[in-house]
Amino acid sequence: MLHITLPDGSRRTFDAPLSVADIAASIGPGLARAALAAKVDGRLVDLSHRIEADAALSIITDKDSEGLDIIRHSTAHLLAYAVKDLFPDAQVTIGPVIDNGFYYDFAYKRPFTPEDLAAIESRMAELATRDEAVTRRVVPRDEAIAYFKSLGEDYKAEIVDDIPAGEDVSLYTEGSFTDLCRGPHVPSTGRLKVFKLTKVAGAYWRGDHRNAQLQRIYGTAWARKEDQAAYLQRLEEAERRDHRRLGKELDLFHFQDEAPGLAFWHPRGWQIWQAVEQYIRRVYRDSGYQEVRAPQVIDVSLWKRSGHWDNYQENMFFTESEKREYAIKPMNCPGHVQIFNAGLRSYRDLPIRYGEFGACHRNEPSGGLHGLLRVRGFTQDDGHIFCTPQQIESEVTAFHRQAMQVYTDFGFTDIDLKIALRPDKRIGDDAIWDRAEAALRAALAACGVQWTELPGEGAFYGPKIEYHMKDSIGRAWQVGTMQVDFMMPERLDASYIDEHSTRVRPVMLHRAIVGSMERFIGVLIEHHAGAMPLWLAPVQAVVLNITDETAGYAAEVTQQLQKQGLRVECDLRNEKITYKIREHSLQKIPYLLVVGEKERAAQAVAVRARGNKDLGVLPLAEFSDKVRQELAELR
Repeated sequence: MLHITLPDGSRRTFDAPLSVADIAASIGPGLARAALAAKVDGRLVDLSHRIEADAALSIITDKDSEGLDIIRHSTAHLLAYAVKDLFPDAQVTIGPVIDNGFYYDFAYKRPFTPEDLAAIESRMAELATRDEAVTRRVVPRDEAIAYFKSLGEDYKAEIVDDIPAGEDVSLYTEGSFTDLCRGPHVPSTGRLKVFKLTKVAGAYWRGDHRNAQLQRIYGTAWARKEDQAAYLQRLEEAERRDHRRLGKELDLFHFQDEAPGLAFWHPRGWQIWQAVEQYIRRVYRDSGYQEVRAPQVIDVSLWKRSGHWDNYQENMFFTESEKREYAIKPMNCPGHVQIFNAGLRSYRDLPIRYGEFGACHRNEPSGGLHGLLRVRGFTQDDGHIFCTPQQIESEVTAFHRQAMQVYTDFGFTDIDLKIALRPDKRIGDDAIWDRAEAALRAALAACGVQWTELPGEGAFYGPKIEYHMKDSIGRAWQVGTMQVDFMMPERLDASYIDEHSTRVRPVMLHRAIVGSMERFIGVLIEHHAGAMPLWLAPVQAVVLNITDETAGYAAEVTQQLQKQGLRVECDLRNEKITYKIREHSLQKIPYLLVVGEKERAAQAVAVRARGNKDLGVLPLAEFSDKVRQELAELR
């Protein structure tokens, strides 16, 4: 007798072993049609899986998150099937599920074109309508290697070769296509009805820029058409907000081949930068931080002592002078330890808080660069706190409140908090880790917030809090972090004198609120679709004259507002006023001030707010007061 326990606690008894699909059918035809896979004693399996002992069973449908992942992974296999069908010489590599979809990497002799993408998607639809069964078989590792080599699938054979000798592997077949996979998959291709290929991008084999470059085809898949339509609409909105396009349209910054991964900031873009930097500088000051500056170029001996030489060398830039090797700093923390070490410290001095707008450089692979969001040169709002173990909780609590206020001021109100906990490979004994993790939990609890925990994802030197903020179209961006570090003070010989006149190590807290300034500004641009809040707008108002006779008054208005600290420009071109209004509206300027004979006579301005809102004619002093009040409220 076989006893199966269902999620509601009920039990079913069967006379003999049988498949998951058979059990689903015994429960009801509706469930049998909806079933995609199952969990047996918590392990995901195919519907064909045969249960031979008492077990807990949960049927997976497209209403479950696991069901959607199975649909997406199965669609990735369908993509590979279609590519091999159309381009037999292409080699398949890997095809995982990602947020909202999937991708598959291919090696092919020429780049895939948009026309190829359309043909591949059409062939996927055709293969899906055939409703071919997806079947699983298990073979010895060496047999799988020989199989893929016989097909000319060298990349796939290399993947299997990484599996320990003597182990079995599972292969999935649909029609004429067979792939390596642990599964599970949908029972047949006919279950894949809603999908869309979105783009092609470059990718390196195994993510290493020293390896061959592959072509990565991205796609999305859903259970229902309306869900996919909503997602594709979000993609269109994301394209409209792309900071690279807006950076060009709004004349904020650019990139060029002579400096890959390094931004050229234009005056308007640099004004946004300065607004962010000066705001964060006030946060430093108001929170008890001392602003410091460490060298950009430091002898490699320091990086060897800090551990970066062993663990981060391939991501660093190096230079040489007078037969001495130097590194361009990828991080600010070792420099801050040197500043701490420059004097004798007492426990009465702690906590000591340093902040720096530290310019760092990292040798990121060229294929991974992405506008301001992934660069080789960046500046961090980097801070380090040297404190006692007893001060961790209060410092973390203060930082959290500080960070949440910053995100609110920049227009982000949906923040997810996560605590990354001790990894298997770590330094320090469990008692230290217990204390550090407890301090992070206690600090967030004291702030009355909820968080999720990520076991095993902390740094090897300590746990950390991660701040993930959602933008206006629901995308999450990991920005701020608070990390507890017991390693670097030890490696770089930092110490203070405690109340017993004993030399002891401080705890080092690494903190950043916006993280990379470049990345944060890129996110800001996309979050606001380029229409920056008044206090961040590079140009807050433009004065437009209607006729040449009012050009003098327009210039006078501009000067008066500039003297009051507002960022105002003047457009005196001999163009129609409708043309000038349209042009500056496309530049997303918060206020357009139109002046003609009537406005000059009244010492007033006709005000148009962003979004084509006509605020009427206001005395210049009244408009000035209105803007200053708005700025005070926003900041």
